[in-house]
Amino acid sequence: MRKLRFAYHIFLFWIMFFVRPRHASVDFDFVRQPSRPLVLTPHNRPQSHPQQVHVSLVGKNYMKVSWVTDESGVPTTVDYGTTPGKYDSSATGEHLSYHYFFYSSSKIHHVTIGPLHPATTYYYRCGGSGPEFNFRTPPASFPIEFAVAGDLGQTGWTTTTLEHIDATDYDVLLLPGDLSYADTQQPLWDSFGRLVEPYASRRPWMVTQGNHEQETFPFIYPDGFKAYNSRWPMPYQQSGSESNLYYSFDVAGTHIIMLGSYADFSIDSAQYKWLANDLYKIDRSRTPWIVVINHAPWYNSNLAHQGEGESMRVAMEEMLYDSRVDIVFAGHVHAYERFTRIYDNNADMCGPIYITIGDGGNREGLAMLYKEPKPSYSIFREASLKHGRLRMMNITHAHWSWHRNNDSSAVVADETWIQSLSSSPSCIPKVKKVQLTQGNDEL
Repeated sequence: MRKLRFAYHIFLFWIMFFVRPRHASVDFDFVRQPSRPLVLTPHNRPQSHPQQVHVSLVGKNYMKVSWVTDESGVPTTVDYGTTPGKYDSSATGEHLSYHYFFYSSSKIHHVTIGPLHPATTYYYRCGGSGPEFNFRTPPASFPIEFAVAGDLGQTGWTTTTLEHIDATDYDVLLLPGDLSYADTQQPLWDSFGRLVEPYASRRPWMVTQGNHEQETFPFIYPDGFKAYNSRWPMPYQQSGSESNLYYSFDVAGTHIIMLGSYADFSIDSAQYKWLANDLYKIDRSRTPWIVVINHAPWYNSNLAHQGEGESMRVAMEEMLYDSRVDIVFAGHVHAYERFTRIYDNNADMCGPIYITIGDGGNREGLAMLYKEPKPSYSIFREASLKHGRLRMMNITHAHWSWHRNNDSSAVVADETWIQSLSSSPSCIPKVKKVQLTQGNDEL
């Protein structure tokens, strides 16, 4: 067994350093702040008790509860109610496990519960035993507040970011890719799940994939995303998507679109056609705000990852512009940057505001250098650890704030008020429907 474990680690070393997965980014052509070591979260619960608990939104008034157990006989059930210790409702779901070379995951459970009341605290127990958890459902209408943090990883920086996010209440967390930075080392997915559980078990976390979720390997795992899709399933089917790598959902007057930077986005792809029809179906009288999340930024004046989102921008930007998308968040670049409204590399009053927020605490460090001179459409940029807050106040106005984490407490370093394009008489949407075809995208 010891020889087998040693061979496994040698094999992973070879994968990480000598085999570059498709879509991999080049991380050695710009200056980074020195990296931080991993913070590994130990497993200290009985095998039958839930661990790595997190919740996500699934359609209107429903929530998905996900967790892991080491013991295979634990039932895939969630008991829940609005009073601590009193569970007057129960739901049963599905469980799975996956294998990645010599690694076999524990039992991964997913249970959808509801219908639930908005803005209500629910107490729940997973698998019929273990500790009680609680979460609060988002409100049904404005105001609603989103916390935004990308490229989290699991370092001391990560824990600071999560503590600062948790210090002030929010309704939903949006994560634009790069979660655990496991990079084929599957036990790091388990450690990450335990690290974020105190936060992700109490508020819904809605995520999309980044390059560090790929974990591809030629001929054996060519499609990648095996751990990501197994552990973090999002409500893609409810939005008509064929893949867990891109989906959309509505919450409190806001339509959120999660795009897949590492799924096919060409004009003939399933993702492209899905996006066109998703935008076509939006009712701005019901969801006056449209927010898009992807991983690789389309606009970026940092020297890191230059041009990596360009092909996706060329393919999809016009659709977002014609639909009057309000804001586009991205990660990948480990620094902060806020742009004015842009379309086709020019300031445009009817284009989205682009925001890069990819430095939640990953082990690779910060991307320190920017292009000079600063482009005229770049409003604020800084390489610091941080998270963001997007508060939709009503159908016309939202407030964005960026909270620098370098201080002992999070401090607002950038903020702006945003008016929804749906309330602008000068920016009338012009969208068209695209004929959908059956695709073969994964999951």
